[in-house]
Amino acid sequence: MSGRLPVADDSDDPRVVVHVDMDCFYASCERRRDPALVGDPVVIGMGYEAGDTIGAVATASYEARAYGVESAMPISQALDLLPRRATADDPTDTGVYLPVDMEFYQSVATEVKSVLHDLAETVREVSIDEAYLDASDCTSWARVEGEDRRLAEGFARHVKTRIARKAGVRASVGVAPNMSAAKIASDYDKPDGIVVVPPGEISDFLAPLPVEAVHGVGPVTASTLSEMGIETAGDVATADPSTLRERFGERGRELYDRAQGVDDREVTPRGRPKSFSRESAFAETTDDHDRVQERASRLAADVAKRARSKGALYRTIGVKIVEPPFEVSTRARSLPGPVDDLDLVRETALDLLSEFVDARVRKVGVRLSKLSFAAGEQASLDGWDNRDGRGGERPNTSEDRPSRTRRGQASLEEFDG
Repeated sequence: MSGRLPVADDSDDPRVVVHVDMDCFYASCERRRDPALVGDPVVIGMGYEAGDTIGAVATASYEARAYGVESAMPISQALDLLPRRATADDPTDTGVYLPVDMEFYQSVATEVKSVLHDLAETVREVSIDEAYLDASDCTSWARVEGEDRRLAEGFARHVKTRIARKAGVRASVGVAPNMSAAKIASDYDKPDGIVVVPPGEISDFLAPLPVEAVHGVGPVTASTLSEMGIETAGDVATADPSTLRERFGERGRELYDRAQGVDDREVTPRGRPKSFSRESAFAETTDDHDRVQERASRLAADVAKRARSKGALYRTIGVKIVEPPFEVSTRARSLPGPVDDLDLVRETALDLLSEFVDARVRKVGVRLSKLSFAAGEQASLDGWDNRDGRGGERPNTSEDRPSRTRRGQASLEEFDG
């Protein structure tokens, strides 16, 4: 079932661009794994163990930032500002320091991004914890009848709610008619915020913000602008564009446009996807294998249809299950050649799941990988699949069809972010 909100068609509306930025993502992932960390200063990094002399902070929770701990800060400096907690009985002015667990963070990011791809056709993944959505096809700037808010705001709340329910982490969301304004909006009310900047209001929203808020302005550029007497986005917007161009080259004009809310870039995905996947969580953990198979069958159909809609063929079909608390198991099978076959995806997924017949399942997923986008490369199933009398003979290899007595001989592939 689609997670998109039904709205009236309004093709004359400006684009609705949504920027999703996860709040202190690594720390949020650790709090999902251990809820006892909620409210504690949490620092994620490397190099703080005894004897280590080099290391840096990857993420600091907002509680840790209150002590001056920031991302990219040397661990030694962070420990001076916020000593490491020795025992649970000594929480005052101390923090919890944890090592980076990128595999776990990637798995949570995959859950977040599956929500985003389910909610919008066009998603630009920027990093593990940040993405843009062009939501123009599933919401609009129209006002909600009888209320002083926009449909786009409701969509943003829907995004946040779906992420929280599926991935268990918080996001800040900005909504605007273009990418740069949407990103600034998502930063404006962190953490766990929603900021909506409707068409015609971008320049007023930007004007009082410091120049660092303008997309593309870093510390060096901010310092140079300050020397020119330019302190706010409004100052940039009212500056002489020729002066900015003289000082910063073509980038000067871009800064001028961004400060005025002008940005005509389209939200475009970065390259071709490496895989297609769909996952679904159960309201309660279940050991009903028939129920798990039924859910996986629907996911297999959805992911196969999505691959077909993108013109993609695939050589690997995989499944994933999550058991309490967050134990992830994956299995995958490689095919002789790239195919587009919904029935094969469903059959293979269910066969792979047979290994987990006794598992207590919290979540199940289906994934297609080893993608090919060249239509001429499709292997004819007639040459190797004899199902339904289509002729030929399927190779009987351990990679193609592992038996339950040969567990572990199947091709194993981790789901990635």
